Amino acid sequence: MNTLSYKTISANKATIQKEWFVVDATNQVLGRMCSQVAGILRGKHKPYFTPHVDCGDNVIVINAEKVRLTGRKMEDKEYIRHTGYPGGQRKTKAGELIKKMPERMVEIAVKRMLPRNRLGSVLFGNLFVYAGPDHPHQAQQPKELILKQK
Repeated sequence: MNTLSYKTISANKATIQKEWFVVDATNQVLGRMCSQVAGILRGKHKPYFTPHVDCGDNVIVINAEKVRLTGRKMEDKEYIRHTGYPGGQRKTKAGELIKKMPERMVEIAVKRMLPRNRLGSVLFGNLFVYAGPDHPHQAQQPKELILKQK
């Protein structure tokens, strides 16, 4: 019998190779950029992607303050959090959040696109977001990543 000899490769900590990438968020639409960043963090762009293993890369997002929202989302979109006390629900408009903490907006968007389990928490630790163009990760020699414009 003539059969193919392909073997399914399952990645583990010893076999993966992590890289560092820099993404410039200037004039990028928030959701479209973050969905591509989440895929890179997850490792879906690699041929040996394994769903239950952290086989993704480290991503540095710079210029988070220059990210774009389409439509009227700057005025209408609300981010809701809870202080933990009774009646402690707080709402913040996207326009206010990008002025106060621009990195938080990108972090929230990416975190909500990752799995909601222990693996998602580990993957989120591989994301580094900075409001300006400078970052302290020059020693890792990150490669610049050009994202697809949809």
